[in-house]
Amino acid sequence: MKKNRPEALEVLRDLALWLSSRGIEVFAEEGVAEDMGIEGLPPQGFRNELDLVVVLGGDGTMLSASRMLAGSQVPILGVNLGGLGFLTALSREELFLVMDRILKGEFEIERRTLLRAKVESLGREFTVLNDVVINKGALARIITITAKVDNTYLTTFRGDGLIVSTPTGSTAYCLAAGGPIVHPSLPAIVIVPICPHTLTNRPLLVPEESVITLFHTSKEEDVYLTLDGQVGFQLPQGVTVEVSKAPGEVRLVKCPFRSYFDLLRTKLKWGGDLLTSGGGGLCWSPSG
Repeated sequence: MKKNRPEALEVLRDLALWLSSRGIEVFAEEGVAEDMGIEGLPPQGFRNELDLVVVLGGDGTMLSASRMLAGSQVPILGVNLGGLGFLTALSREELFLVMDRILKGEFEIERRTLLRAKVESLGREFTVLNDVVINKGALARIITITAKVDNTYLTTFRGDGLIVSTPTGSTAYCLAAGGPIVHPSLPAIVIVPICPHTLTNRPLLVPEESVITLFHTSKEEDVYLTLDGQVGFQLPQGVTVEVSKAPGEVRLVKCPFRSYFDLLRTKLKWGGDLLTSGGGGLCWSPSG
């Protein structure tokens, strides 16, 4: 949960009382459990000892929880207390309605693909729900990134960086970089250049079973590898990053009140009233 938000603590307290009154055991992260009078669990406990995890916060909080639960069978219910909220699609007002359905077994699960990023020469491996990004530092100039797909040379990108994303991540950094919106059920990996120097370098979808190999050859620039926008480190020149579909998945409780397309339309403000005034201009609204 988002520990620095009083609203999250308030919702946690209400939810804990609501569940306890129905004879259901409630646990919380060790960092907040003691103050709330709730039993705490370490990260491994969330993977092994629970039937459901409720995430209170925004998409950033959801990404952290997804990495912690990656590959486990525990479903996650996201409650949006943050900003845009593509992953935490449920509102605070809808929480108890959905919890009541869950207790009755009336809910659906969405399975989301994960990516694995291996930096073998550094002995590091990561699992992400959204994206793996190679990008330049704040004051660096254009960087050069060589990309291969299944050991076949794709191209050499020159620009601010490169995003390799799941379909889930296509509404995150990918979207801001001009990438396509990809339905999360599609078996694909998205490759999106960031501010490419060559304008014909366009976003590309490859099969989800592809193995994408990346390395940069920028000698004098600061280059970083970032994972879900939350974990990162400086990436030395020539060090290879291998990105592929990770084993397992993340299981999300589907919001029963709106579809994926409802979410896109609402969050991206599609189809709103288009009105112009003066000079006999055209006026249009969806209500006619």
